Amino acid sequence: MAEELKSLEDLNQAVAGTVATAAVEEAPRAPVRDELGRSYATGKRKDAVARVWVKPGSGKVVVNGKDQTVYFARPVLRLILRQPFTVAGVEDQFDVYATVTGGGLSGQAGAVKHGISKALQLYDPSLRGALKAAGFLTRDSRVVERKKFGRRKARRSFQFSKR
Repeated sequence: MAEELKSLEDLNQAVAGTVATAAVEEAPRAPVRDELGRSYATGKRKDAVARVWVKPGSGKVVVNGKDQTVYFARPVLRLILRQPFTVAGVEDQFDVYATVTGGGLSGQAGAVKHGISKALQLYDPSLRGALKAAGFLTRDSRVVERKKFGRRKARRSFQFSKR
């Protein structure tokens, strides 16, 4: 600091000046698309990893070469896939192509949802606020707890016998 602060008002003015310059420096995000007009993102959940490509279209979702109704037979899992589109308000405007490996069907659906959310915000940065507020851009870090020695499962003990 070149000048010395002598009062609380000087401190407030100095802090106000730094906040104003920090707000000016933040640039708007630019869309990230490849030469085919698609956005790519990786989604993760539990042990599942999904590679997701999003492009403008009619709302068709293909997972591992199969339609979403075939791959995710349970309606709850298809509902999970639709959540990012409903929150962003862009239902039936994007086609999704995803390849997913690892984990079970529930984890794979969560991974595809995470990938779709990240790819949507890369395609159209104006959707970021709605997706971030819904918590779809944050990876769900919960994983299965490991089994400990001297235990039957992660926390379950062997049955106690007094005699």
